[in-house]
Amino acid sequence: MTRTLKEMQRRGHEQVMFVQDPKAGLCGIIAIHSTVLGPALGGTRMYPYGSEEEALRDVLELSRGMTYKAAAAGLNLGGGKAVIIGDPRTDKSEALLRAFGRFVNRLNGLFYTGEDVGTDVRDLETVAKETTYVGGLSREHGGGGDPSPITAYGVFQGMKACAAERWGSPSVRGRRVTVQGLGKVGWNLACRLRKAGATVIGCDVDPARAKVARDRLRIATVDPEDIYGVAADIFAPCALGGAISELTLPRLGVEIIAGSANNQILSATVAEEVFRRGILYAPDYVINAGGLVNVYVEMNGYDQTRALRLTQQIYGRLRNVFALSRELNVPTSVAADRIAEERLGALRTSGAVTKAA
Repeated sequence: MTRTLKEMQRRGHEQVMFVQDPKAGLCGIIAIHSTVLGPALGGTRMYPYGSEEEALRDVLELSRGMTYKAAAAGLNLGGGKAVIIGDPRTDKSEALLRAFGRFVNRLNGLFYTGEDVGTDVRDLETVAKETTYVGGLSREHGGGGDPSPITAYGVFQGMKACAAERWGSPSVRGRRVTVQGLGKVGWNLACRLRKAGATVIGCDVDPARAKVARDRLRIATVDPEDIYGVAADIFAPCALGGAISELTLPRLGVEIIAGSANNQILSATVAEEVFRRGILYAPDYVINAGGLVNVYVEMNGYDQTRALRLTQQIYGRLRNVFALSRELNVPTSVAADRIAEERLGALRTSGAVTKAA
């Protein structure tokens, strides 16, 4: 048995598809973790991975997370993800994106994709020239547009749930929030927090973006390496994964971790330490599900009101996670997994077949 098959078995994946088109410069992987609840949905990430093994690890982890995200959000969707190996600034082309779209189309609706790190709405519209199994398109093309504002709205709802759990009130007025990453979601989240009366301190690996945030959002910014040591009530990881590690956790002086990044906590051991320290953690795939909800709604004709209504439910779903965490005296990440796995297990047992509604 190959290493890839062993990893698929260990993580419970149904299918992994390696794709390549030398003429178009395409080299990538599509991973389908589960279709128990419905067709697998997940974004396409373009990133200059250092090796095929690194890309495989990422797509396997991310696709599994999408299964849990959809299940925890109550959606009739499975989990998948795609990665394209390459630098989006220099390697992206229409030929590459269209070649990728043809591979998506071959899966005949088993996998729907959308934007992710290194891809945007325009890229997905190029992919859509070859397949209809694409979400996150612009309003002009019948889609819901950039899902980042909806994702940020969901994270904000999740922060209010955290505040209610920790401080007895959902208000963030007067709270200090550190936002790590001022990209699309982090920017929109910072805007909402400022309007709600919170003090925001941000950072970004791009100094130019940090300067724009200072000038336009009127927030303070620090160097990325210094963000962990800033005194705050809430830490919002909104960049790449692994922000909370054995090295960074001791530097955090916050009561809540709640952000949009995937795989925020580096390992189960670190998650246990977060719990032991009494820090309330909003499991990433629960709090950042707004983008997934937005694309889900788009699949049957986009309705922003419905997307916002479904995303608002993140507040209640997180309160349920916190209640189970307290009841079982386990980390919130374990409680969230339990809720998702119960839904997945119930359908596996019943043999029910669901479709995206």
